[in-house]
Amino acid sequence: MKNTATDPAASSNAPSAPAPQPPLLLERNGAIATLRFNRPEALNAIDVPMANAFLAAVQSIAADPGVRAVVLCGSGRGFMAGGDLATLRADPVQGAIDILTPLNAALQLLAQMNAPVIAQVHGAAAGAGLSLVLMADYVIAAEGTRFNLAYINLGTSCDVGASWALPRIVGVRQALEIALLGEAFTADDALRLGLVNRVVPGAELDSVTAALAQRLANGPTLAYGAMKRLMRASMDHTLPEQLAAEKDAFVRCAGTEDFRAGVEAFHQRQSPLFVGR
Repeated sequence: MKNTATDPAASSNAPSAPAPQPPLLLERNGAIATLRFNRPEALNAIDVPMANAFLAAVQSIAADPGVRAVVLCGSGRGFMAGGDLATLRADPVQGAIDILTPLNAALQLLAQMNAPVIAQVHGAAAGAGLSLVLMADYVIAAEGTRFNLAYINLGTSCDVGASWALPRIVGVRQALEIALLGEAFTADDALRLGLVNRVVPGAELDSVTAALAQRLANGPTLAYGAMKRLMRASMDHTLPEQLAAEKDAFVRCAGTEDFRAGVEAFHQRQSPLFVGR
């Protein structure tokens, strides 16, 4: 009898182990970049490799003027369950630093990008997963999605921009209720609170998101970026400061190809063809 453990012929016929999957997938479809969190076995919980891969992917698309819309989504059963508790349990302080440092850098880049950022959410969005949803420019959720800020249930405060975005969206009182009670809520609750823009049947989530991403990718990208920055800065400005910021942004946009195309299309009673410049 052959010893299959050492026989070269037997070894060569043995099935090879599947190659490990990257923790984040960057997909391009024309001007649309999709960042897919890819640890489905852990409900896409963020560990250090995923956080670093996320930053590297965001840096790549931020440097590419051909990207005119960004989609964030998750593989498997849900969007994201939050931070990886195995990492945080092994070394709570250093683990938190190693995850949050690249995450924060990536979020600042996404906020500064002209391209609108869409969160496509299904299954569950908890902890840092919900924080990422809050930081997106537009959110589409599948029916049945469950949300939970969840940090307080672990004895910690929030991160990934939640304390900045949540009160701006729902007001301080409602934000504190969501944060202090740590209770799960539904996609319909999230829609009522203004945390998501649309709730769609799960079977339509991909197609609805793709249609929106394409619509935005065909739009005036520089104007989108100006609008994003104006809206996000408005609560930190006085009225005179905001008026000045609006004037500066409008004047910059007025010098773009897209503005000229938009004005000309208006006079010709045609739909404008924007090129993102």
